[in-house]
Amino acid sequence: MTDRLPHEKGFHISWDQIHRDARALAWRLDGHGPDDGAWRAVVAITRGGMAPAMIVARELDIRTVDTISVKSYDHQDQSAAKVLKSPDRDLVGDGTGILIIDDLVDSGKTLELVRSMMPKAHFATVYAKPKGRDQVDTFITEVSQDTWIFFPWDMALQYVQPYRGTD
Repeated sequence: MTDRLPHEKGFHISWDQIHRDARALAWRLDGHGPDDGAWRAVVAITRGGMAPAMIVARELDIRTVDTISVKSYDHQDQSAAKVLKSPDRDLVGDGTGILIIDDLVDSGKTLELVRSMMPKAHFATVYAKPKGRDQVDTFITEVSQDTWIFFPWDMALQYVQPYRGTD
């Protein structure tokens, strides 16, 4: 079946899983910053990058954290990426020593826009899809382009009817 909706090939991520994967990302980034292996600051791409950025910042003992707010989705529809809020320009400059964190690179348009603002930053995501993979420097897990990732901040626990029967 090729007319599958995005949510029909889903990859469900729990809070435990995002925590483990973000810690794995921190482990990969540890010691790879330009200042004797250290990073000057973390910039989270909001909103999805905030939880992974907080975990990476904690694991790498990075105390300076800022955000860049980029909107490129309306629910499940992708649109042109635009910056709604920029990080402190005095802090980030051209991006040297700055670690940009997002949950996922999909088409790569968000990271392409952010890279145009901070070309020397290091871009890291927890998950990567093939179309956007060239825009990210470090990631943990690659998923197919047609997979829709359900993050824990988008989900709620509820009862699910069994396939057979009622109990």
